[in-house]
Amino acid sequence: MKNELARVAGENNCCFIAELASLMRMGGTMLIGGNSNLGINFTTENAAVARKVLSLIKRFPLKTEVVVSRGRRLKKNNSYLIKAIPSPVVTELLSALGIMRGDNINAGKDTGLLRKACCRRAYLRGAFLGGGSVSRPEGDYHLELVTGNPDFAKTLQRLLKAFHLPAKMTDRKQDYIIYLKDGDAITSFLRIIGAHNALMNFETVRVVKEMRNQVNRLVNCETANLQKTVNAAVRQVEKIRFLLRRVGLDKLPPALRETAEIRLAYPEATLQELVALMERKVSKSGINHRLRKLEQMADSLDFDGNSEPAE
Repeated sequence: MKNELARVAGENNCCFIAELASLMRMGGTMLIGGNSNLGINFTTENAAVARKVLSLIKRFPLKTEVVVSRGRRLKKNNSYLIKAIPSPVVTELLSALGIMRGDNINAGKDTGLLRKACCRRAYLRGAFLGGGSVSRPEGDYHLELVTGNPDFAKTLQRLLKAFHLPAKMTDRKQDYIIYLKDGDAITSFLRIIGAHNALMNFETVRVVKEMRNQVNRLVNCETANLQKTVNAAVRQVEKIRFLLRRVGLDKLPPALRETAEIRLAYPEATLQELVALMERKVSKSGINHRLRKLEQMADSLDFDGNSEPAE
């Protein structure tokens, strides 16, 4: 997804500024050099993101350097460090990005960069490239943006809510996480930031997953109904046999006797199948009523489910 987003170009120059500002807030640090000049370091493990940042920075006449190092931890991923040495041009860039306001640092309130809709989309795209992730749609839906800046985190949450996305925020150790848990919200976010291919892939997997879940629900429901039918039939047969031993079926009213005999002859039949076997026309509810009446008669004779034939 980040490889795709790294190739998305902003609509206007203001979009480049907004996207770079968000990227810098996610993965950038400032350096202080001589004469109070400022420099920039940006670190990422994604080569496409590194190329994106480098291409945006090069719109300004900066002297940049790229350092690639290999991680020593388990994954041993490459780490890309983009360095811009302290200079007056870097200070101008940070002012253009809204990170510096005069001699003061702007903690994360970039309202001046977010006046246009295209800039707001670019800003969110930069935030995802710099510190975002989304889980595979085969599992639980989860998209998050991670930053160590609480003011920047609040800005992202407000921005997502402005797009009518139910963004929530929590903290994890020293980081702040803005996240989405709803599948529709995640697809809307992907559409907003321009990840159209990823959106199609996400939706394809999501549709298959929803259909599989729907089939499982129907199968489970059908299985439960079948088990319920089997349990009822077993119970009915046991009680009818109890009545046969205690009073005899010939003592029953004709309608109940016919129903009892058919149930004994076809213990595995459903109610609808019993209807088709009756000589006289009767409805499914009528058959059900007769079977309940037979069960009530057995219960009135102290049926306990463990009765044995009389010797």
